[in-house]
Amino acid sequence: MLQLKPLSKDSIPKAVTRAKHYRLLNEPIQAESICRDILKVEPDHQLALLILILAITDQFGAEKRSSPAEAQELCSQLSSEYEQQYYHGIIEERLGKAALNRDTPRVKYIAYEHYQNAMRFYEEAEKIRPQGNEDAVLRWNACVRGIQEFKLQPAKDRGGVQPYLDV
Repeated sequence: MLQLKPLSKDSIPKAVTRAKHYRLLNEPIQAESICRDILKVEPDHQLALLILILAITDQFGAEKRSSPAEAQELCSQLSSEYEQQYYHGIIEERLGKAALNRDTPRVKYIAYEHYQNAMRFYEEAEKIRPQGNEDAVLRWNACVRGIQEFKLQPAKDRGGVQPYLDV
């Protein structure tokens, strides 16, 4: 049976650079693989966790399996509460965007709920953001623009859509 080869601890900085590079090349599967190799050697490597979360969310809506639950679980491993809130927001926002690319019933309501969830996380992140960091504000504004552009609104029936049941 094939075995994965371990990464040397010394090669982690270069591997992180490669993972970032593959994300920028729109190759999230390769970036994900590299991050998993890094985390085998250094399980608490914060930058590898962030890149892995983003690589997973890059795949939302793609045919490859991507796990919102895994991305959310990885967020809980981030040491910064700000980053936990912020990246939970990223996950929700990207789930909303992925929902809009489907042609199933109620996608606009589902997308709206994801955007609203993202905005709640961004609000919490904004309250505890590092001085001068406006990333949560920028993401909040992007969600508002997405809701406006796609004319998203809450479901009028059933007390809202439960987006987690949609995935």
